[in-house]
Amino acid sequence: MKLSLRTALFAAFTLTAVSAYAGQPPEWSQTQKPFRIYGNTYYVGTRGLTSILITSPQGLVLIDGTLPQNVKQIEANIQALGFRITDVKVILNTHAHFDHAGGIAELARDSGARVEASSAGAKALMLGGKDPADPQYGEASPYAPVPNVATVPDLGVVQVGDVAITAHYTPGHTPGATTWTWRSCEAGRCMNMVFADSLGAYAADGYRFSDPAHPERLEDYRRSIETIASLPCDILLSPHPDQSDLLERVAKRDAGTKPDPVIDGHACRAYAEEGRAKLEARLAKEKASATSGKGGR
Repeated sequence: MKLSLRTALFAAFTLTAVSAYAGQPPEWSQTQKPFRIYGNTYYVGTRGLTSILITSPQGLVLIDGTLPQNVKQIEANIQALGFRITDVKVILNTHAHFDHAGGIAELARDSGARVEASSAGAKALMLGGKDPADPQYGEASPYAPVPNVATVPDLGVVQVGDVAITAHYTPGHTPGATTWTWRSCEAGRCMNMVFADSLGAYAADGYRFSDPAHPERLEDYRRSIETIASLPCDILLSPHPDQSDLLERVAKRDAGTKPDPVIDGHACRAYAEEGRAKLEARLAKEKASATSGKGGR
């Protein structure tokens, strides 16, 4: 059977991408058994990269696709939970870096799901991560571009059946960075779920968050930190599970620790404060570099 030109090009890109990502931390592709986080919210990612599944009788929502070589793991995890990849109706994204969006094009193709993101996030996804506005532009690895990404406005709601997921624009780590919130219920008790995007102030050589020519960079970043800190938040999730100690908290819960360590109403504020400290450290470094005449990194 002959492959279509599109399929052949996609396969060639994927092989190249897998080779390019071979030097990444091994836990980013380490198998993780899927599990229920709370109610209709499940973890289907790897040991080091989060992918979240939210279920409804009318279909599933998947948030983040991790690396391209992890796609089959994510699909197998969805199947292990008793669902089909074709049950996925919508794929969302926190931010359009290769480790969180690299698998989205293939997952969308396999599922037939529509892909939605923030306005800047949609642009970056359709560029395959090669967005000149990204602080890590030129250093972050590219990936297969995602065609036809729909835009969700700030505070816009994505609805699948009785699942309503709200987009909170939290630019900083990338221009399109987005935090997603929804409610999950279990045994009559509902929780505010927050998939908070990364707040790490990382950038390529020459990029400065404190660049006076771009005051919006710092203004947006600080506003994003406040947004996450102020969200109603019972259960915190993050693009890398270790950013929120998710797997450790789940292990303690499964071992019988009471009260449930997965539920923490202070987690989002603590996460935001940690992000604030990292940003201030970055700004101090940029100031020192500017003073020494070496430029910012």
